[in-house]
Amino acid sequence: MSEQVTAVSTEPVLAVDGLQFQYAGKDIVNITHCELPAGQSMAVIGPSGCGKTTFLHLVAGLLTPGSGTVRILHEDIFKLSATQLDKFRGQHVGMVFQRLFLLPGLTVYQNVQLAQQMARKPRDDGRVKTLLDELGLSALAHRKPGMLSQGQAQRVAIARALVHNPALVLADEPTSALDDARARDVLMMLKRSAESAGAALLVVTHDNRVRGQLDTEFEMEAIP
Repeated sequence: MSEQVTAVSTEPVLAVDGLQFQYAGKDIVNITHCELPAGQSMAVIGPSGCGKTTFLHLVAGLLTPGSGTVRILHEDIFKLSATQLDKFRGQHVGMVFQRLFLLPGLTVYQNVQLAQQMARKPRDDGRVKTLLDELGLSALAHRKPGMLSQGQAQRVAIARALVHNPALVLADEPTSALDDARARDVLMMLKRSAESAGAALLVVTHDNRVRGQLDTEFEMEAIP
């Protein structure tokens, strides 16, 4: 595994140190150090089964490591209580996972706007409308998720992850269900939005189309 990423910032949004996670007695993730400054993007790349998604879940605080630290905005997230972590994540982290978790009873617009409420941010309809327009979703704003294609639903999840202007955006295979043109557009939209907001963007992918598109790359290999 490539374990060292050198960053130019002394004030990283994300800093990972000595992170280890085991499953059934086998190391799945073993990362010495990785950090990502504000306004920068990183692709975590590697073949299926090498622990990329597990790493992302650790960074999000959805899994607890055997050892090591994950600091977001200098906060050691594993020292927070479950309630504190939920609140911190809702305010400072935007997430796009392979399982999109769109609420079926809400419209596209409502699903995106809900993220502002969950983050305890003031309602900003202009922000919602801008994101829907940029992602080609304006005409679908009043549809329910069950009426969307997989690619459309994925774009809704991306809008939801960005709408509350998080400090850190985590994306797990955000281009997997998209054709080449839409994949390029979505990736660039994620990158531009993170840069303009001063947010850090971490993208986990095995999609070769992502190679060379973000500021840095962190390559993971399956641990023997």
